[in-house]
Amino acid sequence: MAFGYRGKREWLRVHPIGGTGDGLTYGCASIPGPCAQDLTVIFSGAEDDIANGWEHVSVSTPRRPPNWKEMCFIKALFWDGEDTVVQFHPPESTYVNQHPHCLHLWRPRTVAIPLPPIITV
Repeated sequence: MAFGYRGKREWLRVHPIGGTGDGLTYGCASIPGPCAQDLTVIFSGAEDDIANGWEHVSVSTPRRPPNWKEMCFIKALFWDGEDTVVQFHPPESTYVNQHPHCLHLWRPRTVAIPLPPIITV
């Protein structure tokens, strides 16, 4: 299935910079998370001008980074269960930190993300 927001329409919000978007492949939402914490989510599909072929979702909370359960919940709102999505740990010299409690999920549209052999996991 294609990348897209699968949450409730009433969770969508106007992003202060990006506006409303289409609410499917580009936008912003405030989502009640599975751990009693609202999650602020900003998302864009691979077709967005600045995306360069990458689907992207950022997830933040006011007081702490999102946990594993929350990130899995958000992943399921945008991608299929069989889609491989990554969270990068890039070189520190390339960090971009716009929010202290924000994590990101990424998937390139044109190539498959390689996975380690299942025996090593």
